[in-house]
Amino acid sequence: MSGVYLYDDARARRFEPFSLTRPIGELRAGALLVRERWTRALGAPVAGHVTAPVLAGFEEAGSAPILGSESLPAGSWLVNSRFAPALARAAAGDVLEADGRVVAVRLTTPTSPDTGNGAAELELIARDGTRTAIDGWWMDDVWDYVRHLVPMLEADIPILGASMRRGVPRGALGLGEHPVFVAEGAVVEPSVCFDTAAGPILLCAGSHVQAFTRLVGPLYVGEHSILTTDRIAASSIGDTCKVHGELNSTILVGHSNKGHDGFVGHSILGRWVNLGAGTITSNLKNTYGTVHLWTPSGVRDTAMQFLGTLFGDHAKTGIGTRLTTGCVLGAGANVFGNDMPPKVVSPFAWGEVGKLETYRVDKFLEVAERMMARRHVQLGEPMRAQLTRAHEQRWSIEP
Repeated sequence: MSGVYLYDDARARRFEPFSLTRPIGELRAGALLVRERWTRALGAPVAGHVTAPVLAGFEEAGSAPILGSESLPAGSWLVNSRFAPALARAAAGDVLEADGRVVAVRLTTPTSPDTGNGAAELELIARDGTRTAIDGWWMDDVWDYVRHLVPMLEADIPILGASMRRGVPRGALGLGEHPVFVAEGAVVEPSVCFDTAAGPILLCAGSHVQAFTRLVGPLYVGEHSILTTDRIAASSIGDTCKVHGELNSTILVGHSNKGHDGFVGHSILGRWVNLGAGTITSNLKNTYGTVHLWTPSGVRDTAMQFLGTLFGDHAKTGIGTRLTTGCVLGAGANVFGNDMPPKVVSPFAWGEVGKLETYRVDKFLEVAERMMARRHVQLGEPMRAQLTRAHEQRWSIEP
């Protein structure tokens, strides 16, 4: 086997505000990144992403490279990145399918995917293969990562915690019947409450939960993340994040900072997001109706009653920012001021409501480099070039 290649089809390439700056295989689905899920399912490393040209040069620790026009080798897997497999090893077969749709194909000859044809091409390649069912979740829309979060965490955490120490740490309070998994090297201060009435909790190595924090399952906390104070519930928190204040049903891809008070619910934070003190997301309309969300194809009804804000990579908010239900902040956007921002803010927008300008790319890169350095991560030349290209190809919202 030559590895696994994750394929962003045409639908995945419109998963804004994330697809401008990262391949969909590098989003977090349930407890793990999509890339990590496929490595476990197929028992082989992800060797590359087949995705939009704007992402050439994308670079993060552990990520797979972005491919150009080269052929994929025979014997490798071509996988639809919008499918998040269950963490169990997939059954043998040449074609994997779920809900009657092809998920992955083992290539019998060197293949150059037609990047505009999406799922139809996988069906074409798979027409003569032996089909095997695979368990998992389709992400047909960008909000499905939030829709499926709780059942995915319920399934993921017991598998990921199987080799970890099980039980509530000494000095902490335990409520509920679901398990608590604490990796070696995780720190739990006294008087933390583990509430597992609704699901299990897992703390990865190097994570740190400070005193008087209430953790509510299902909850996954990645390596070197710090949690402090208030109720943190039903969320997937990636590596090297800071979470303070109330958090509910939210995904943090990694390296993001919610270091102060303020409620964030039913939301997704890309990497390098920073929320100013008192940033609040609304996740429920006063009418209790379903939430409508901006997409590149127009505003759509998500059929979800609870949905907060989608924060693109490097998005930032000022002190006291209030975000309306079903809000989209584009990658690199920096919003502040006393008035509530609109439901959608273009990538690399900067300023207050009514005075939004385009963030100069040199200034943006300067801030990004400074922020990343505080987490001991270097903004390399390939990623600098990719972010510059994203700035050049940013989408905009007509007033």
